Amino acid sequence: MLAAPPAPAPAAPARTAYWARLLPALTVLACATRIPSFTRPLWNPDEGYLAVQARLLVEGGRLYETVVDRKPPLVPWLYEGAFTLFGTDSLTPLRILAVLAQLLTAALLASLARRRWGDRAGATAGVLYLLVSVGLNPEDAQAATFEVFILPCTAAAVRWADRGRWGAAGAAVAAAFLAKQTGGAVLLPVLWLLLRHAGTPRAGLARLAAGFAAPVLGAALLTDPAGFLFWTVTGSTAYAGFTGSELHVLLRASANAAILAVASAGLLPPVVRALRVARTGAADLWLWLASSALAVLAGFHFFGHYYLQLTPPLALLATAALEILPARRRTTAVFTSACCCALFVTWGLLAPRPELAHVQRLATALAHRTTTADRVLVWGIHPETYWLADRTPATRYLTAGLLTNYSGGRDGPRVGEKYAVAGTWPVFRHELHTHRPALIIDDSQGKPYAPPHIPTLHRLLTADYEEVGRVDGAVLYARVAGE
Repeated sequence: MLAAPPAPAPAAPARTAYWARLLPALTVLACATRIPSFTRPLWNPDEGYLAVQARLLVEGGRLYETVVDRKPPLVPWLYEGAFTLFGTDSLTPLRILAVLAQLLTAALLASLARRRWGDRAGATAGVLYLLVSVGLNPEDAQAATFEVFILPCTAAAVRWADRGRWGAAGAAVAAAFLAKQTGGAVLLPVLWLLLRHAGTPRAGLARLAAGFAAPVLGAALLTDPAGFLFWTVTGSTAYAGFTGSELHVLLRASANAAILAVASAGLLPPVVRALRVARTGAADLWLWLASSALAVLAGFHFFGHYYLQLTPPLALLATAALEILPARRRTTAVFTSACCCALFVTWGLLAPRPELAHVQRLATALAHRTTTADRVLVWGIHPETYWLADRTPATRYLTAGLLTNYSGGRDGPRVGEKYAVAGTWPVFRHELHTHRPALIIDDSQGKPYAPPHIPTLHRLLTADYEEVGRVDGAVLYARVAGE
């Protein structure tokens, strides 16, 4: 059986002793798996975007008004809080928060598994999760970005639902949604548990809805309600399309799935075994896995960090299967997962990051040619250039993607001014007129959003700016004297 009836609650001293043994081991493992995250100033443009956002928020900006993104506010607020307490020059505090998020996720999964299958299963679930949690390209797995902070919220939602705490489960679903919209997919297994186990489903549903609504409404009121609705729900329809780069997207989806499969080499054999006996239990875990797969599918971009949402249900399903398999299978699963984890940690420590080196050179040139009082524009998909150079953007739109619909290789017929987020170009033109950039860096390097394909920007560069240098293919433009 995959899902035995819940064991009686252990006595308090036994419970305390159990966690006193397990938590230190999970803490050491969480720290070890994320050592690479501390070896780079940043890992990907998402971290760069969050760092620029947070710096602007610390300086008095307002989310969804003077600082915008397609994401909910929780992770920008985490960055803002860390920058307020520790300064804006380093992401180390966020790296520590990411370690704590992974540790909390592992502990919640251990608690859920222990309740269902006993002490040994709890330890297995926590360990397997941490071992597989870094099983992607390091720029996806080691970055302190949205998905890492979704995971403890989703684990908490299922854990509270498993205990019939519907208000707490709803609040956890809300926290997952407020970290990133796709975090809300965990609502499906939570609803399943409610319908299957709630004594009075209507009362449970009311508590679940209230628990979800309160944090979401609070976040909307703390920002700009209309802006919150637009940037998190209604304003990204063009972004969530498949047209224009089908082959590129399919190759990325296949590559990232293959990488995670390698990392999950210790988990997949017992999960396949579980699949054959799925009718005996763990339906909520399969639904959790399926809803997480839908979250990966959402938007048809298939970035590697999207796949992190699959890891908690995978770890629990493997744990469930190992409970009905011979003991040696558990040893094999943990050992195989540990070897794969070591491979990915080594990759994170040794792999070169050529894009980071490029952005660092751009930031050096930007800092050399401007002062901290100057506004600047980086036309590209590397907003971290602003943060590394300690320069203020001339516009609230930190990447060309919001103004052209270009994102992560998406090209072809759906890139250009007319595919921008609705209403952005009038605001962009106004901001460039109000905050005339002292320097514009064109880092498009021939991509579909290059200035010759963007009439408004091309006219601005032709009329008011002149080329003053090049860095790694990026073109630097300074304002013409007297303009």
